[in-house]
Amino acid sequence: MQSDTRDDVVVVGGGVIGLTTAVVLAERGRRVRLWTRDPVERTTSAVAGALWWPYRIQPVARARAWALRSLDVYTALAERPASTGVRMVEGVLGETGLDEVGGWATARLPGLRAATAGEYTGAGLWARLPLIDMSTHLPWLRDRLLAAGGTVEHRTVSALADVAAPVVVNCTGLGARALVPDETVRPVRGQLVVVTDPGIRTWLVSTDASGAMAYLFPQPGRLILGGTAEEDVWSQAPDPAVAEAIVRRCAALRPEIAGARVLEHRVGLRPARESVRLEREYLPDGRPLVHNYGHGGAGITVAWGCAEEAAGLVGSGAG
Repeated sequence: MQSDTRDDVVVVGGGVIGLTTAVVLAERGRRVRLWTRDPVERTTSAVAGALWWPYRIQPVARARAWALRSLDVYTALAERPASTGVRMVEGVLGETGLDEVGGWATARLPGLRAATAGEYTGAGLWARLPLIDMSTHLPWLRDRLLAAGGTVEHRTVSALADVAAPVVVNCTGLGARALVPDETVRPVRGQLVVVTDPGIRTWLVSTDASGAMAYLFPQPGRLILGGTAEEDVWSQAPDPAVAEAIVRRCAALRPEIAGARVLEHRVGLRPARESVRLEREYLPDGRPLVHNYGHGGAGITVAWGCAEEAAGLVGSGAG
C-alpha cells in the first residue's frame, strides 16, 4: 500500500514508547502519523509510577545504553517540570548495594551512595533519579509531536500489513501478542493506590523477606503507592484486598501513610518479554516494519534510547 509521500511513517501504539518514537521521527523530518486505540491519557503508560530505573528488562547491556540515553533527555526535561512532568527526586532503592549496580550507574549518577541507617533500615542505595508525572508527560509528548508536524489518530489496527504507509513502526506493547502475533509477550499485572500526600518528599522502593514489593512515589498533589508484579494475570479490576496490603506495606515503611485518604485505584498490565524486540523486518509486500515493544515495566526508563534506535532503523530501511 502506498501513501502520498515516501516520508510517511505510521507509528502504531500511543503509550510512552510509541509517542517518544513518533516525536523522534517527526523531529528528524519524517511525516509521522501516530495511530492509537486509546487516548494517550488512558494507555498503560498512564498508570505508571514512574521512576527511571532499568527494572526487569533484557538484554542488559542494550537496556543500560537505552536507559542512559534516556537519562540525558530526562535530566534536561527536569529543568521544566511544570510543563514536561519530569523532576529529579531523591530516594532509596532498598535491598540494593553499590556493588550490585556497577560502574554503568555510578559514573552517571552523581551522589549515588549507600543509604544511612536513618534513611533506610537495611541495605539501600540513595539516588537522585528522574521521577515522571505521566498525567503531564504523556500530553506533553503528544503536543511536542503535533508541534513537529505529526498527527494523532484514534484507530484500532487488526493487522500490521493493513496499515497504509510506506513504513510501519510497531509500538503496541502487550497488543503485539495478538497483532504480530508474538505469544512471548506476557502481561505482568501491577496494581497501585493513589492517596493524599502527607508530606513525603522522597521516593522509596523496598522488597520484604517474602519478596513482596512496596514503593511510594510523591507526585504533584498526590502520593502513588505500590505495588504488585503478577505474571500472566490479565485482570484490570482493582482487588480491594491487594490494595489494603499495598497500603499496609507502605505504612510500615512510612507510618504517616496510614492516615492518608485514598484518591484512586489503578491497574496496568506491563508488556513483558524475555527481551525487548527492537529490530526491522519486512511486510509481505516488502515495506519495512520496525518493532519496538516488550519493555515490561521499564518503558519509561528506556523510551528515548529505544526511540532513537528505532528511528535509525526506519531511516535505513525506507526508500
